[in-house]
Amino acid sequence: MATVRDIIAEATRDLTAAGVESARGDALLLLAAAKGCERAALITDPQREVSAAVLDVFNALLARRRAREPISHILGEREFWSLPFRVSAATLAPRPDSETVVEAALAQVAERAAPLRLLDLGTGTGCLLLSLLYELPNASGVGIEKSPAAAAVAGENARRLGLDHRARIVVGDWTGALKDADVFDLIVSNPPYIALSDKAALPPEVALYEPAEALFAGTDGLDAYRILLPLCARHLTPGGIVALELGAGQRPAVAALASAQGFEIVDCQRDLGGIERALVLRKEAGNLCGSAK
Repeated sequence: MATVRDIIAEATRDLTAAGVESARGDALLLLAAAKGCERAALITDPQREVSAAVLDVFNALLARRRAREPISHILGEREFWSLPFRVSAATLAPRPDSETVVEAALAQVAERAAPLRLLDLGTGTGCLLLSLLYELPNASGVGIEKSPAAAAVAGENARRLGLDHRARIVVGDWTGALKDADVFDLIVSNPPYIALSDKAALPPEVALYEPAEALFAGTDGLDAYRILLPLCARHLTPGGIVALELGAGQRPAVAALASAQGFEIVDCQRDLGGIERALVLRKEAGNLCGSAK
């Protein structure tokens, strides 16, 4: 009977040959899923033997990862903001880069107990909205999502995290899902921002498996910003804040679009890779609920 060490060594070689950068880590995650145990248990007991039944399950999972299916799709879950989020083929997998948007938004809120009204445009898994609601105990929010399948995932995540009483997930497009009277103190979005010409440069995990409508935004990658910035201007309270995720190098162009809508550029936070990732805008001069910024 094969041991954990032998199985992981062979799987790591297999995934590395397939071009998977995180080969050993992914192999451990898949074996842990097949065994129904924590990854740490495998690391601390590498001589543990693995049954043939578990090995069959593992090999089936490994074949999917070898084909470059994202690990989050295989496992059905990914951590974001230290919270577990369900993921499906209808959603983008939450990424650490997007945590920069949550950080940038929270930096504008001095009083976290305030009853803020939040809006997430293109909510996907709900990771931005629900992470903010987790940190803001008296806030409530709306997540708008065009894909019914993705909206169902966001709703499930809200229930699993115990936030469904403060989060409302709406199926629809950005321009049609809101009433004129709907206003919000804080709007966040991780919109599509990849130019169609950049599709060939994407890794297979993204190009082959993630929903195109959540990735691509016209020839220059800016189409979604052209729609959402006027929408934000209409539905933001005076002094309210918008935090938008950006693609690499997009800050000048998106900032210009925002300025044309009357927004003040408040901040632009970089992610861990040094990319300007979260653009923070204010509708008018003033503070959001007493922000210290």
